Amino acid sequence: MKFNELNLNEDLLKGIDELGFEKCTEVQERTFKHTLNFRDVCVQSQTGTGKTATFLISAFQNILTNEKFAGKKALILAPTRELAIQIEEEAKKIGKHLNLKTGCFYGGVSYNKQEKSLIDGVDIIIGTPGRLFDFMSSGKMKVNDVTTLIIDEADRLLDMGFLPDIKKILKKLPDYRNRHTMLFSATLSLQSRNIAWEHMNDPEMIEIAPEEITVTKIKQVLFHVSKHEKMNLLLGILKRENPKNVLIFTNMKHSAVEVSQRLNINGITSSYLTGDLPQSKRLRTIDDFKNGKIKILVATDVAGRGIHIEDLELVINYQLPEHSENYVHRIGRTARAGKTGKAISLACEKFIQCLEPIEHYIEMEIPIGFADENMYIEDKSERTFFNSDNKRKTSRSKTEKRAIDRANGYHNQSHKKGIGRNIQVKKHPKKNLNINSEIKNIPKFQHKIPVNKLKRPTANSTPEERIAYYKQKYGDNFVLNQSKKTEQSMKKIVTKKVQQKSFISRILSLFKK
Repeated sequence: MKFNELNLNEDLLKGIDELGFEKCTEVQERTFKHTLNFRDVCVQSQTGTGKTATFLISAFQNILTNEKFAGKKALILAPTRELAIQIEEEAKKIGKHLNLKTGCFYGGVSYNKQEKSLIDGVDIIIGTPGRLFDFMSSGKMKVNDVTTLIIDEADRLLDMGFLPDIKKILKKLPDYRNRHTMLFSATLSLQSRNIAWEHMNDPEMIEIAPEEITVTKIKQVLFHVSKHEKMNLLLGILKRENPKNVLIFTNMKHSAVEVSQRLNINGITSSYLTGDLPQSKRLRTIDDFKNGKIKILVATDVAGRGIHIEDLELVINYQLPEHSENYVHRIGRTARAGKTGKAISLACEKFIQCLEPIEHYIEMEIPIGFADENMYIEDKSERTFFNSDNKRKTSRSKTEKRAIDRANGYHNQSHKKGIGRNIQVKKHPKKNLNINSEIKNIPKFQHKIPVNKLKRPTANSTPEERIAYYKQKYGDNFVLNQSKKTEQSMKKIVTKKVQQKSFISRILSLFKK
């Protein structure tokens, strides 16, 4: 089916033609039959099938043509800031010739600019649940005239814990019988279906099988490689494939940063995208990747979920995902809108157990690739490791580390950490001791004389004996604080001891008599 056969608004159809859309995709054709007749739908569809254009065109058409929806608003819920911005950009392109204002609302940025757009008036509201609910609670965003509700990537919204916010937002909207609701999800879980049953008006269930997308349109290859040779193989793959752009996925944030920095050390310019980056840097990185300024981007699942690149040539799973569904989401970044793509996965001993569940989920065995010796390129970052802050450091062998420790006076690791039967870690001195300025440059851990060999001073010990004891225990930099209070307290203790002695001696003398 072609778009010009759908009897759409002329200005809306003009924007669709300028984007080069001619034929409807499967999800679009099956969905338009219901949404353009104001029927609620619950759609299971993977990313890259044209679902964003599906609900945007449906929302625009319903607002423009039907008297029930004329002059009303549409609300679109998205799980991430990146996806919300992506939807806004596509909405502006499709509705380029429409007299409708679009606004995007998400956290991590100032409220001022978003508040100004609300004052100016917004017809298409797009945003994440948290920020939307903040504006609704403060009364700055009126939603009593919202007649079209779209929930995009419902499964992701639920996974990220947005269900309470979604329910609060639904309570503030008009009743489901007085609005048009569309729900889109990669997988229709029980929670997603519960939302459809409770807050939608007899929705039509439309399911697009994920395996039809991953198997037929994406060329998949799997390489078995050891963990310590993975970077060598990655360098060889990038050299052989020489893609125009590539998206590399890792499971953890620190892994994404490390892979990106290792590539940079090897002379391959790359950048990374993680969930904890500042919002301005995240948006700048995504824009640079879309515009071709960044050729290689390393990302985690959360960060990469909202990235939509029309002509992404290659996706590399540097680490196999621990959740099978994420494999589909990852490789779905390529082969979008009916185009072909390629996905390469590197399976090492650490994540090999994830392979079987993935193949079971997509109902196929991923073809095995063979890497000859020429594909393993020398890794210049091999003798480089990264600490928890991902700062580059030069690695040392165990022998070198032991030699350095011995030079600093440590016998072994236990000695260095202050662990051992006869080793006492330096503690803060007692109140009656002062620290000279010279002690500041002494290392934290020092070898101490075993405590059981020190002769502790008694109450009858002289100040000279006490000073000798503390110098022997803590070092020559410690001196006794000879304050008047200390001398008085010592005199009291000595007097008490002498009195006790004389009393005992008198009693003994009586028994002798």
